[in-house]
Amino acid sequence: MGAGGGSGRGQLFLRSILFLLLAGTPAPRPAGGQLRYAVPEELEHGAFVANLGEDLGLDVSTLSARRFRIVSRAGARQHLEVNLENGILFVNERIDREEVCEAGGTCLLHLQLLVESPLELYRVEVEVLDINDHAPTFPWQEYVLEVAESAVLGARFPLESAQDPDVGTNSVHTYRLSPNSFFSLEVQTRSDASKFAELVLERALDREQQRAHRVLLTALDGGVPERSGTAHILVTVLDANDNVPAFDQPSYGVSLPEDAPAGTLVIQLNATDLDEGPNGEIEYSFSGHAPPRVRELFHIEPRSGQVLLKGPLDYERASLHELYVQAKDRGPSAVAVHCRVLVHLLDVNDNAPEVSLTSVSTPVLEDAPPGTVIAVISVLDRDSGDNGRVSCEVGPDVPFELRSSFRNYYTLVTTQALDREVVSEYNVSITARDMGSPALLTRSTLTVPVSDVNDNPPRFLQPSYSVYVMENNAPGASICSVSALDPDCQQNAYLSYSIADGHIHGMPVGTYVSINSDSGHMYALRSLDYEQIRSFQIQVQAQDAGFPPLSANVTVHIFVLDQNDNAPVIVSPMPRNGSVATELVPRSAGPGYLVGTVSAVDADAGLNSRLSYQLLQATDFTLFSVAPDTGELRTLRSFLEQDATRQRLVVQVRDGGQPALSATLSLLLSVVETMPQTLSDFSEFSLPPEASSSSPVTLYLLVSLGSISFTFLLAILILTAIRCRGERHSHQGDGCSPPRCHCCPRSRPSSDGLKTSNLTGQPPAGTMAATCLDVPGGGPPGYCYKVCLGPESAQSDFMFLKPCSPPRNNEKDPGKQSRPGQHLQVSKQIKQPNMDWLPPSMQRPALKRYQT
Repeated sequence: MGAGGGSGRGQLFLRSILFLLLAGTPAPRPAGGQLRYAVPEELEHGAFVANLGEDLGLDVSTLSARRFRIVSRAGARQHLEVNLENGILFVNERIDREEVCEAGGTCLLHLQLLVESPLELYRVEVEVLDINDHAPTFPWQEYVLEVAESAVLGARFPLESAQDPDVGTNSVHTYRLSPNSFFSLEVQTRSDASKFAELVLERALDREQQRAHRVLLTALDGGVPERSGTAHILVTVLDANDNVPAFDQPSYGVSLPEDAPAGTLVIQLNATDLDEGPNGEIEYSFSGHAPPRVRELFHIEPRSGQVLLKGPLDYERASLHELYVQAKDRGPSAVAVHCRVLVHLLDVNDNAPEVSLTSVSTPVLEDAPPGTVIAVISVLDRDSGDNGRVSCEVGPDVPFELRSSFRNYYTLVTTQALDREVVSEYNVSITARDMGSPALLTRSTLTVPVSDVNDNPPRFLQPSYSVYVMENNAPGASICSVSALDPDCQQNAYLSYSIADGHIHGMPVGTYVSINSDSGHMYALRSLDYEQIRSFQIQVQAQDAGFPPLSANVTVHIFVLDQNDNAPVIVSPMPRNGSVATELVPRSAGPGYLVGTVSAVDADAGLNSRLSYQLLQATDFTLFSVAPDTGELRTLRSFLEQDATRQRLVVQVRDGGQPALSATLSLLLSVVETMPQTLSDFSEFSLPPEASSSSPVTLYLLVSLGSISFTFLLAILILTAIRCRGERHSHQGDGCSPPRCHCCPRSRPSSDGLKTSNLTGQPPAGTMAATCLDVPGGGPPGYCYKVCLGPESAQSDFMFLKPCSPPRNNEKDPGKQSRPGQHLQVSKQIKQPNMDWLPPSMQRPALKRYQT
């Protein structure tokens, strides 16, 4: 096989340039609403094809941002590419038309162009034009043609045809025979416009003179420049076998479904030979120029002439197969005759649709409006006719639908509002079904995640919270925990807790409780006192971290539970002399005589404030009794002569708490013959109304003024006496009055609390130590005062001493009594009594005085 005109790459490049110069620049040709271009094959990488940006009317500067690209199937070779800087379509890799399009005819490359924002789809066809890059070739470089010497003049002998992969004028155009005196050449044209040559006998053969003849057969194509291929023919002259086989018809046609199995009979060929014996026995075979693909798919039985299917057929690859069969007898000088068999394939629905996701925009915001494009989907079915028509649909119960924009192209869009808190991810089933019988379908699943937006405020687990805290709690201890949920996710669901601004009894709420912003645990910042505050409420806010942030509030009610932390306080009778209260009892009193009522209050609540009275100590337990509920002190019997005239009683008041707290009162009863007209300690009016209504500060001022005046007068008298004794005509010596203690008349305690003074008396340097006098009468209730006089001055120092309140005995041993000077510890602030447990009506006047 030879090649004319050279086959180097340089010559190929020159021919391509020449082709472009002759054909001119390819211009877009509209074909059914789409652009169509033509480009010769074998162009180098980067060769210009078309200016798509200009032809499509696109802004070249936005091509890159809009992701302008060619959409191709996975695994397909990308022969063409687009330059995003100028919109030019260029050759990406060398295009071999004979490789791209195995079958003859027009060779088209179908391009799908996609541009986003907004989404647009264009279809472009590029026709690959053939160039003369292949020379004609023969199956063999030399073959033998046997011709009987009896062949008549004008006998024709078909020769093997040359094959040229090029098409059109670039394919085999004519044949030429080297000059000789016995044969001429005639070129014939088949129905498919292909050429073949026949050797025509022009002069009778004489085997005895010349047994063989050699000629050179040349095949020429019609390309520019022209290419050629040659084959040497050896003509062997045989003895006469003057009959050749003959087919029933020169051409046969048969139809065969593409899914026919191997071994299927395609056609039964029949050729006859009038000779007898070996000269009449016919053998069938493929002719020399049968393409390799045909030999792979079909098989011929040499003796029977049956054409059988050998390999699998594919209508989508080639719908027509052309078989060239020759028949030759077995006699000497056998001449082969040829026929053509056209096998038409019938398409069957053997290709399921293919679903490709061209562009996917996920995840989708849950507040995306209906009609938002989620994905672009393309479907393809390689079958033809109804077998290649495809319908596409999505599964039920999903808020999506498919909209067809171009043939076999769909957009997946939303149909309604999404809610991530209901469904956070959709598995959209896309079904592509063709129209064949039976129909084939393909299902593809597209996962569409829904991204969250902050559209849900936090929600507390309870509409309100009630918290019970025991009083005297430790500061910093956890009292409760609040919790809220947010159905959003990530930062939209991250919650922080805080306490709303407010005041509790005039103090900021932040001084009472705090909250952990992450966990919602609440802590008490101070020790709570039931007697001061019994309940309060705060507003807790939970806020997420979304943008904009959303929040919710909940009310937390905090109830302080009472604890038995306050001992009973005896309000009546109040002791007159130190820690003992006195009372007169007539000797004539009979059994059941009401001596008086012991009244006490307890600042606690409930059982902790329920008081009971009992006689703890008595001179004679058979003479007096105390009512356990009311505190009434009555006689059990009449007085006898041997009964003592002074009866000492110790009454204990105990609350109902656990453990119980108590207070004791020492009472001294004097048995008299007749009752004087004086008020006893049990009287309801221990002070004048004016004193009861005055404030403690006024009382303190009056007592202080009286004490100072008395001390001043006493100091003048003492100073005068000393001066008269020491110096008859001049100043007298220094002196200090003996100590006396002034015990004030009994007065009601102040509800505002008794404040402790920090004044301390220090004698001046060089002076004598001061002495103290306890003077009855005057001064504030229950306090002792010290009066000190300096030798050089009549100035006095007023100093506060320890309280002289009644004894408070919590001891359970009834045999113990309060020692002189032992007093109850009085807190800086006496708590208000609790009104949950009211004393009997006869005790209420004393209680009122105590509260005033």
